[in-house]
Amino acid sequence: MGAALAAVYNHYLASYAPKGLTRFDAHKSSELRSIYNSMVKLNKEAPWYLPTTNQETKQYVVALKENARQLHNTIALLGGLEEGGLLSKKSAFSSNPELVTASYIGPHDSEAESPCFEIEVHALASPQQNTGLFLEDTKISFSPGTYSFDITAGDMSYEFQFTLDGTETNRQLQERIARLINNSAIGVKASLAESSSRTSLVLTSEATGIPQGKTDIFKVNDDHTSKTPGTVAYLGLDNISSKAADAVYSINGQRQSSPTNHFHIENLFEVNLKGVTSEAESVRIGLKTDIDSLTDNITQLMGGYNAFLRAAASFQNTQAKSSQLIHEFEGIASDYESSMKSSGLNLTPDGTVQVNRQLLHETAGQSPDAAQTFAFLKSFCSRLLRKSNQISLNPMQYVEKKVVAYKNPGHNFISPYNAAVYSGMMFNGYC
Repeated sequence: MGAALAAVYNHYLASYAPKGLTRFDAHKSSELRSIYNSMVKLNKEAPWYLPTTNQETKQYVVALKENARQLHNTIALLGGLEEGGLLSKKSAFSSNPELVTASYIGPHDSEAESPCFEIEVHALASPQQNTGLFLEDTKISFSPGTYSFDITAGDMSYEFQFTLDGTETNRQLQERIARLINNSAIGVKASLAESSSRTSLVLTSEATGIPQGKTDIFKVNDDHTSKTPGTVAYLGLDNISSKAADAVYSINGQRQSSPTNHFHIENLFEVNLKGVTSEAESVRIGLKTDIDSLTDNITQLMGGYNAFLRAAASFQNTQAKSSQLIHEFEGIASDYESSMKSSGLNLTPDGTVQVNRQLLHETAGQSPDAAQTFAFLKSFCSRLLRKSNQISLNPMQYVEKKVVAYKNPGHNFISPYNAAVYSGMMFNGYC
């Protein structure tokens, strides 16, 4: 049941807000206790109001909470949770980001010079693909009944059952099986390929690379299935058209391989392979200068601020109080407008901040003490953090509600989850 609820939560969350997780979404027990105590304090004297039944309002509240979390994590990734750590994050460069991208994951307080690496990409990691038979869109030759087949992925075997009444066409059968597989979330995706008015069911693994001790990522058969067999042979689902392969690359001339196109180098760089280099070509990755890193950090910070503001603005037509939220954020930014403007950060009429990277870079380069020049951003980020935490704890404050009754001061019960109950929200692992 827990897995089903998680699937429902993730389905809705994917529609309402970004849900990428970072290391800042893992908390110590003391931090979780602090969050709980804050919720208790917040809701202890809160009035009772009518539950929210409007679906758009529920979507808005979930999105608001998640976007606040995203803004918090953006600031945290830039060192905003550490004393004196704001904007200290180092940035990596790639001489050809179309083929190889890199990000720095090493210590940010290290004074030692980080080495550079030359990467040659010989082959990308690829998934397994099974391409079925191309069939005309005519009536199927199956008799009515219940059929099944098995897909074995990793150490798990999954059985898929379906019932036919004899009136379906080949395409309808292919589309039906594709929906069954895609809705199962077993690590295999199904799609239809078309050629000369014929269609084929294509199965592709989400994973890449050769599994350890195995030759295939997944297998399809109906030899020992519980219902009527025949589907695999009829559709050609066991035909492997493309085997999985490992990524092959060289780092500083040393040939290596990986089951994925994403890996770490010496716990310093996180690398993503995106294309194959030509013969005698290599991609160089390393650390940017402090000025370039600072420019990237400030640009990322403003990008996170702008993303939150635009997300809130997208609900203005349906949620009246979203304008209040936008106004509060604009008020925070306006307090630093003069300092921002002189640094290449310009407030726009919609409240977002436009970054002039050239002026920002020049300001950082010409400043005798860049930390002092951009010290105003520490105060700016502190206020954004407080506001994002406030929104995460009680996003319902930006929803119009009908109050039923006020609590009797000093004589009430602890009710930390009132906001969740009234907004129809579900809490997942990081809350």
